[in-house]
Amino acid sequence: MGTLDGKVVLITGTGGGQGRVAAQIFTREGAKVVGADIQAGANEETVALVRDAGGEITGIAPVDLTDPDQAHRLVDEAAAAYGGLDVVYNNAALQRFGAMPDFSIEDWRTTEAGELDIPFFVSKFAWPHLVRRGGGVIINIASQAGLIAGANPPMVAHAAANAGVIAMTRQLALEGAPHGIRAVAVSPGPVITPASERDLGDDQAARDAITSKTLLKRFARPEEIVELAAFLASDRASYITGANYPVDGGASAW
Repeated sequence: MGTLDGKVVLITGTGGGQGRVAAQIFTREGAKVVGADIQAGANEETVALVRDAGGEITGIAPVDLTDPDQAHRLVDEAAAAYGGLDVVYNNAALQRFGAMPDFSIEDWRTTEAGELDIPFFVSKFAWPHLVRRGGGVIINIASQAGLIAGANPPMVAHAAANAGVIAMTRQLALEGAPHGIRAVAVSPGPVITPASERDLGDDQAARDAITSKTLLKRFARPEEIVELAAFLASDRASYITGANYPVDGGASAW
């Protein structure tokens, strides 16, 4: 018996990394998952992996969640897939990095749309479905950048967007409480994913610079983030709302 038996969960960004692991862990715990991504092929790979392991999942892709119309359609299709929604897992994000003097307006707007608009759109359109369900949970994946500044890489837009995600989570918790809706943020530090492996390659100096602020001097594994999120989505966490959980190897502790 899983901790999420019977729950219907929409997870965004399931084409790889933390989103793919979330689809695997949430279905392992008994949830029915709707997984969405902008990359259709990668999302289908996740669907196949989950089904091969015995999990129940519906994939919807491609979908560009920076477009509110596409976000709205996704949420409605997700709710229709299994007759409602219990959990919204806002994992999908798009960000750009760079130092302030050279950081372009386009990069700023792309990051704010990719990290702040997406969870707002998905949560907004999921809200009435959660209310009709008698409540539910919104989990927003933010970042340690919403709590502390970062030199490696420079992250002015990433920091601003994720501070916004954390603040938005508190407000969603306040407004959701009368409807039985909980809202919680999780703020990872550096996480090793296929994308980060590709970008960093053999550059050990860059890897060391990124992990130097952590107390544990290493990247997190995706499951170290997702296992917490699975607990927060469950009824075992029914008294937790409005909180932000740093999972950053101690980076925000000093």
